[in-house]
Amino acid sequence: MSNWTLDDIPWDAFDASRADPDMVCIIKAAALTERNSAHYSRYLCNVFRDDEGFCAQAETWAGEEEQHGDTLARWATLADPSFDFEETFQRFREGYVIPTDVDASVRGSRSGEMVARCIVEVGTSSFYSALRDATDEPVLKEICHRIAGDEFRHYKLFYDTLKRTQGEDRLSRRDRLMVAVKRMQESEDDELAFAYHCANTPDQPYDRETSSRAYGARAFRHYRRGHIDRASGMVMKAAGLRPHGWMGRLFGGALWRYLRFRLWRLRDEGPRAADDKAGAAA
Repeated sequence: MSNWTLDDIPWDAFDASRADPDMVCIIKAAALTERNSAHYSRYLCNVFRDDEGFCAQAETWAGEEEQHGDTLARWATLADPSFDFEETFQRFREGYVIPTDVDASVRGSRSGEMVARCIVEVGTSSFYSALRDATDEPVLKEICHRIAGDEFRHYKLFYDTLKRTQGEDRLSRRDRLMVAVKRMQESEDDELAFAYHCANTPDQPYDRETSSRAYGARAFRHYRRGHIDRASGMVMKAAGLRPHGWMGRLFGGALWRYLRFRLWRLRDEGPRAADDKAGAAA
């Protein structure tokens, strides 16, 4: 269980003058996806229906994810008092439905499911680490530090479960790597784009490409090489490969170049340009 609550956050230290408006946009979206992550516990407990120990851990994980969403939402409301989180979250939940009534993992095995969950935690831990290091707003820096710590711990939970399920599934390294890469590609699906839309442009028609680019223009620029290198090592570990071997170095370099390429592609999609395009689409 997380060793902190909302009461541990120094809310009185909030400094509105240091709240970057573009970061406020991505924090609003993050609040929605974090709160919604708790819904995945139902799916995980269906996949592991005969494993009471893991289901209990999944419920704890869900509670922590929900706390992340509530904490980010409170900060976003301080930065933008017009932000109605509950109303926005309801809009997001109605438009982005997670199928949870399953008999088995969509990844083909429990081990595959745990690889995918590891990749999600790689993404969130690196994201909050990057925001922590980028922001000058003291309350957000504290929040991101605490959430990043939780996400690293969540990665360990799923990785330890992966090691246990591997005894039964015997998933090959190739298959583990394929699951990891596929889940990384899915990070560009509707969830983040729709969350960004619901939180920031609800009065405009939803366009996935527009919202995805608007989100990326604000989020990707905060990553530094150290964040990517650490994320790369965690991906390699989940795939059963040596994090610091030649393949790990190759993968890390490729991941960094891909991020820089994405930023280059978004060079004309700066925050103002993204909003202008969204307005034109309306």
